Amino acid sequence: MLKHFTTDERRKLSTRGALKRKNPGKIRLSVFRSGRHIEIQAIDDVNGNTICAASSKEKAFKGKGWDVAGAELVGKSFAERAKKAKITDVCYFDRGGYRYHGRVKALCEAIRTGGVKI
Repeated sequence: MLKHFTTDERRKLSTRGALKRKNPGKIRLSVFRSGRHIEIQAIDDVNGNTICAASSKEKAFKGKGWDVAGAELVGKSFAERAKKAKITDVCYFDRGGYRYHGRVKALCEAIRTGGVKI
């Protein structure tokens, strides 16, 4: 079934599926981290749409985002957008196979301090 995927890809898919099964009806906060940027988006899996998002690729974060301080700025920005969208209580964190360390941890902690319960 999943033979054409690498081990890491299979782990990501199985972890994401387990998260969806354990948290039905909640908003998923999905993280993508590259070498230079970090992105997060709030996804409603029931309706299949993105509610809000933040990325270090935006003009406001030009030149920032590849380090922990940049990830914190993205997290604060996302928390403000999530408050406007009124999704502060019904969400869970999908780190997408990345370790909870460094930029991913800083992003999550900044979102929590911004008022979103994860």
